[in-house]
Amino acid sequence: MKIQLEISNKIEENEIIIRCNEVNEEIKKLQIMIQDILSHKEHIVFYKDEVEYYLSLEEILFFETEENKIYAHTRDDVYNVKYKLYELEEILPRNFIRVSKSTILNLNHIYSITRSITSSSKVEFQNTHKQVYVSRYYYKMLKNELKERKR
Repeated sequence: MKIQLEISNKIEENEIIIRCNEVNEEIKKLQIMIQDILSHKEHIVFYKDEVEYYLSLEEILFFETEENKIYAHTRDDVYNVKYKLYELEEILPRNFIRVSKSTILNLNHIYSITRSITSSSKVEFQNTHKQVYVSRYYYKMLKNELKERKR
C-alpha cells in the first residue's frame, strides 16, 4: 500500500482520500481507524491511588459504574476515571459500546457471549477471569455491531 502526502496552501480544509480497486478488510479497518483518531476529542487519564496513568484505550476491556464511581478494567488491573458513562460514550472510539446501564465494553476484546433469553447475557474476555453482563435491551445492538465488523 502506498501512502502519499500532498501539501498545498490552496487547500481550505484538510481531506483524506483512500483510493483502492476494491473495499477489502484492510481498507475497512483503515477507514475505521482514521475515523476513530479524528473523533478523539479528549485524552483519558486513569487513576489508581494517587498515581495518574496514561494507558492506550486498546488495553481497556470495559468501563463500569460501581458506587457512583467509574472504573476502567484491563486484563490485570482496575483504574478510576473522572468521567460519567454518558461522557465516555461521546469520546470513546467506535469499538466501545454500551451494553447495560452500568457498562461500556471494548468490542475488540470479546472472547465469548453466553446468551440468556430470560436474563442478561454474559460476555467473557480472553486470558482473564473478568466478565460483564449485557442487558436484554442492549443485546441486539451488540450483536448487530459485531456482525457489522465481520463484513
